[in-house]
Amino acid sequence: VMDSLSNPKKPTNQEPIQNQNQSSTTPQKNAYARLLSQHNSSKFSLYLKQHMADTMSQIEELMPSPQIKVQNDVQNVSLKKGDPVLSSFSDSADDSSYPQKSNGEASSLRDTTTSYDGDVESGEELHLLKCNQSKKQQKKNKDSQETGTLFGPPQSPKTAVATGQEQKMAKSKKKTQKNSEDATSRQGLSKSAPNSPAHKNKDGKGKKKQVFESYLTLEEVSHGLKRGELIQGQLRINPKNYQIAYIPSPDDTRDIFLDGIVARNRALDGDIVVVQVLPQDQWKVDKHSLVQLSVSVILRYSGVVYIVEKKHSRAATGFLKFVPNKPFAMFSPVDHRVPRINVPLADCPEDFRCRAGDYASTLYICRITNWEANSNFAEGRLMKTLGQAGEIEPETEGILLEYEVDFSEFSDEVLECLPKNLPWSIPPEEIRKRKDLREECIFTIDPATARDLDDALSCKRLPDGNFEVGVHIADVSYFVEEGGALDIIASQRATSVYLVQKVIPMLPRLLCEELCSLNPLSDRLTLSVIWKVTPEGKILSEWFGRTIIRSCVKLSYDHAQSMIEAPEKMFSAGELPPMDPEHPIDEIHQAVLDLHAIAKNLRAQRFTGGALRLDQLKLAFTLDKESMMPQGCFVYQYRDSNKLVEEFMLLANIATANHIYARFPEVALLRRHPPPKIKMVDELQEFCDQLGIDIDLSSAGALHRSIHATFGDDKYSSARKEVLTHMCSRPMQMALYFCTGAFNKETNFKHYALNVPLYTHFTSPIRRYADVIVHRLLVASLSGYQVQKQASHCNDKKKVSKRVQELSSELFFGVFVKECGPLDSEAMVMGVLDQSFDVLVLRYGVQKRIYCKLIPGLVSFRHHKVGKKSELVLLWAAEDLEEPPVEQVIALFTLVEVQLKVDGTAMKYGAVLKRPEESKC
Repeated sequence: VMDSLSNPKKPTNQEPIQNQNQSSTTPQKNAYARLLSQHNSSKFSLYLKQHMADTMSQIEELMPSPQIKVQNDVQNVSLKKGDPVLSSFSDSADDSSYPQKSNGEASSLRDTTTSYDGDVESGEELHLLKCNQSKKQQKKNKDSQETGTLFGPPQSPKTAVATGQEQKMAKSKKKTQKNSEDATSRQGLSKSAPNSPAHKNKDGKGKKKQVFESYLTLEEVSHGLKRGELIQGQLRINPKNYQIAYIPSPDDTRDIFLDGIVARNRALDGDIVVVQVLPQDQWKVDKHSLVQLSVSVILRYSGVVYIVEKKHSRAATGFLKFVPNKPFAMFSPVDHRVPRINVPLADCPEDFRCRAGDYASTLYICRITNWEANSNFAEGRLMKTLGQAGEIEPETEGILLEYEVDFSEFSDEVLECLPKNLPWSIPPEEIRKRKDLREECIFTIDPATARDLDDALSCKRLPDGNFEVGVHIADVSYFVEEGGALDIIASQRATSVYLVQKVIPMLPRLLCEELCSLNPLSDRLTLSVIWKVTPEGKILSEWFGRTIIRSCVKLSYDHAQSMIEAPEKMFSAGELPPMDPEHPIDEIHQAVLDLHAIAKNLRAQRFTGGALRLDQLKLAFTLDKESMMPQGCFVYQYRDSNKLVEEFMLLANIATANHIYARFPEVALLRRHPPPKIKMVDELQEFCDQLGIDIDLSSAGALHRSIHATFGDDKYSSARKEVLTHMCSRPMQMALYFCTGAFNKETNFKHYALNVPLYTHFTSPIRRYADVIVHRLLVASLSGYQVQKQASHCNDKKKVSKRVQELSSELFFGVFVKECGPLDSEAMVMGVLDQSFDVLVLRYGVQKRIYCKLIPGLVSFRHHKVGKKSELVLLWAAEDLEEPPVEQVIALFTLVEVQLKVDGTAMKYGAVLKRPEESKC
């Protein structure tokens, strides 16, 4: 129940499939034509003509697909509508809405939200410092254009292909070509084509040039880590700019910035890697960052020297592209952080060689099998043809395969572990072992569509004026025998994955929807926590035990909300679901009201005591029952009925954490939430102070109090609060499962957002394997190694589940925009860069980036900063040509009008800024 409401989704822009008829040679020919017309040397002219012919030949041979023409104009660049603007357009602060400072590290800014069980959890990192570039390299990037890909940022053919003549010219001038990853596009294009003379060594033997450094040996890595010359951490690659990567510093206070693709040395997002610390005499200062951030960025790390664990699946969805005269096809992943992959033609459709165009919109899944140090391209094999891009089921299957979500049917061996005699009933000997609560008024409160009901509530008034409150959780561990086939598959899946249209269960449906689910009017096995509580929410006593319950009714959040909002109403049987006649409607209604009153006091105590909650908008969908296509969408409302359930689940989780840690201090599985990164918090505090935003980031409680202060009394105050919440969520770290024996200090156990010393997950064992372990720890002990290993696996799977859930929501909203759009909405500016800005679309709760160079009707724009405050001034062409341009200022919290519309790519949509009314400018 607690996590069934998903977090807000952050759609990301991706490139449209290019027009197959668009010329790929025009920019080159124009450039050389100008040079030829301006130069009088016949030898130089002949050289340029020959060089142009050779270059064109190589481009046509290797990359025949279309390219985008980009004008080199800082103020007004002409691009195709919907084309992405990445490093080529050089937003100086990249994705951050406030400046960042660094000493060799770059701060990661992450979208974060408070999960329904109280964790403040970070999502994919969407924001970080711009990849460092010199002015010369920046100018190259502005001139760049795409070289033969269906997806990926623009790149110049001049940097994509180098010929033998270029090598000779460089040699004659005694200049060594720089092996820069910035001249590589999408991790797949080198400065020279695979078979060009540039790849040949001086001996002419045709050996390929080393692109990446060789990895260190395990022994060298071990010694380097001990001496402090190497640092280990998890690699994160910015999804909006694949050039940027980072790992956390050893003290976890900041992020270590890795400069470009070559520095990653074939590691992929999520991998555990080791990076090398350079000697101090080799440190360098990035002057570009010095100009942008008014601080010296010192680059102290050479890059990845070893991959400890390949966490990334090495699988990706994407499209095939035919490469003439080669025994392979080019696979272009949709995710720009994954390199292009050479795939054997034998894996492709039989007629792909002669009818490649027929497969231009076919979606495939490919897995990397090898990536040599002397190649910019990985090698791989096609796993499966998914179907037509843009259709929900092929896209969904691609997401699941790419993130290694096991959605296969459970094996016969697993199903053999389930009870055979159906309908199943509780054995008499088991009843004798448990406290029988079947006569008590116990009920569930869940989303209306929920089938896996793993928690129930009870509340009984006592003669002394206090209450007996119970939280009753499905006893999944009774059915999942430790070490059996069912236990093994559940531990591997680790979590159920909730998509918009379906659920990928952790357990077979017989368990999660029947035998374990606390369905009404059915006897069920549970583990219970029962408290004696005062009306003010003070805990007087606490009891844990194995129980049997019989839920009297399945209430939805809407039912419970109706009861809360109408305390005096006499509800009829027709207004509520079927219920046990032993418990009248009035009894259930009163129990809900009492729980609500106690929950309000518990909640007030939590936040007074220093807890933090960062709520962000969450998009929900209404689906057609037959086709499962989206019919509508809305921003989910978090109401008192949700808060009621949340408070008692948190209380049960905190109580269970203390209980198991007291009994099993070395093997308890808990959940910790590290504090936000200090450097990022300091930078955000400085930024808010300059903007005059009164916010206190000194602690979780202080942040909660200041962020929930009123930001004006107009109808947009909640929107401003949402933008500020988004800014404050970026420094937050992810909450993690851990085994207590793996840490020496109890101070590391603390949950920052909840502001409690001990916390765990106990309330959702049907869909989280961590909760199953916690249930077992209430009865018996496990070895510390097993617990810690499983805790790490649960962390990985929880992160994957969250990302897959977000991608599913993005997919469905893309379909909704395609079917029902264009969609108009007000939006509020969340961050301002030098050539773009981010907005929160208020009607739908989605976030989009708007690039100034793509805004139709815009004459020009300029960017300026006053201290740390960043602003864009847009100049719109006046409707009356005799009038001067209309000026519009874009800054944090600015309200604008946008239109969401498809951008030509399957399921992808963008936000278009609408022209402001002149009277408002």
